[in-house]
Amino acid sequence: MVWPITIAAIIIFLALAGVVAWSIGDERERRSRYLSVISRAHAGQSKEDSSDKNLVKQRADLARKLKESSRETQEKKRDKTSIKQMLQVAGIEAPVSHYWIFSAIFAVIVAATILPTSWPMMAKVFIIITAFLGVPKLFLKWKAARRQKRFLESFADALDAMARLLQAGMPISEAIAMGSREFSGPLKEELLRVYENQKVGIPLGEATLMMARRIPLTEVHMFAAALQIQSETGSSLSEVLSNLSGVIRARFRLRRKVKALSSEARSSAAIIAALPILVTLGLYATRPEYIGILFITPKGKLLLAGAGMWMSFGVLIMRQMINFRI
Repeated sequence: MVWPITIAAIIIFLALAGVVAWSIGDERERRSRYLSVISRAHAGQSKEDSSDKNLVKQRADLARKLKESSRETQEKKRDKTSIKQMLQVAGIEAPVSHYWIFSAIFAVIVAATILPTSWPMMAKVFIIITAFLGVPKLFLKWKAARRQKRFLESFADALDAMARLLQAGMPISEAIAMGSREFSGPLKEELLRVYENQKVGIPLGEATLMMARRIPLTEVHMFAAALQIQSETGSSLSEVLSNLSGVIRARFRLRRKVKALSSEARSSAAIIAALPILVTLGLYATRPEYIGILFITPKGKLLLAGAGMWMSFGVLIMRQMINFRI
């Protein structure tokens, strides 16, 4: 009865891979919508102000550059350097070799834990491969999401502060340096990098695009686009930053509202996902000989693997239903 369990493990692995591909497709669709909005805005501007063709051309070139940079970022995620990109997004200053070393150590610890058990060999191999390739990447994604959240919490305040400094007559480079001194956390690190890159000769627009690659958020891409537009067209940067901070605060309010409205669905999903596990533990505590058949007999193991597979499908579907992208 090893083959049915092996087939079930392969099906679970393929399902997880399909969900990951679905999430990547949603991210690409979001980026394409963002770039299409920029392109439509530039097209509308060309219709309203046909006399200023050079300005329209510069903005069209800017949209093309943003699209090319987005395509390059997607290509980097697909090749072997994607681990390096993930380390940068997570804020970990370490070479890729250290990542693979720690992944191998974690896989060895997991292997030493499960190899003495009586589980099927295919299940052990699947768990060890997941510990080596899957769990470290999930940790990097969790750390990157946490860092982006901390960055976004203070980003609107930093934009307001920079806008006031610009209105007072301070140049944008000094406003960025002042922001790096007044704030802390990931925002301080990224603004300081932008200021140091500009000091060594990198243009401000390129430095902010580098920050957008390290912090892949829509708000940061908008900030980089605003600085590039200002450097090429000479528009009022303080007004642009003030409007951008207002947009970020509005998105925060919308996120909180969506979280409050979906709290009931999240609680229901958590209860439904935890109910089979709690029932199993309760039966094992009261009647171990009754529930122990699932863990001893080959047919029980097959039923347990099937139940775990369908429960995983249900949890992933419920997660997609309540995971609203803003």
